[in-house]
Amino acid sequence: MTVTIYHNPACGTSRNTLDLIRHAGIEPAVIEYLKTPPSKEQLAKMIADSGLSVREAIREKGTPYEELGLADPALSDDQLLDAMIATPILINRPLVVTDMGTRLCRPSEVVLDILPSDAFTSAFVKEDGEAVLDAEGKRIV
Repeated sequence: MTVTIYHNPACGTSRNTLDLIRHAGIEPAVIEYLKTPPSKEQLAKMIADSGLSVREAIREKGTPYEELGLADPALSDDQLLDAMIATPILINRPLVVTDMGTRLCRPSEVVLDILPSDAFTSAFVKEDGEAVLDAEGKRIV
């Protein structure tokens, strides 16, 4: 299975998502999107494929969202995408693309929806101690 994660190593949710992918025995392509942002076309496709609107894919917390006036409802999706590419911290994370679909993995266990369920055979606990998979690899949350 091919898996790509648009990752921010400073984000706990992103780290937990990456760890869950690896727990499935999959070594994903890891793209640190702050250093290597996707193209506007790639970002638009990932957002559409994930079933989100462009506005739903923008990260507000810890970003210059307010300062840039991005809450303005008059802004088009095209303008919002331009802002996300120009300032990649505005891209909500982590976005994960697999053969089974694309998701914004917030919370991190959303990634389980796009990974083969039979890939998990043991427990998984997030950094904060929250159990996600039981001893048999079955989803708890």
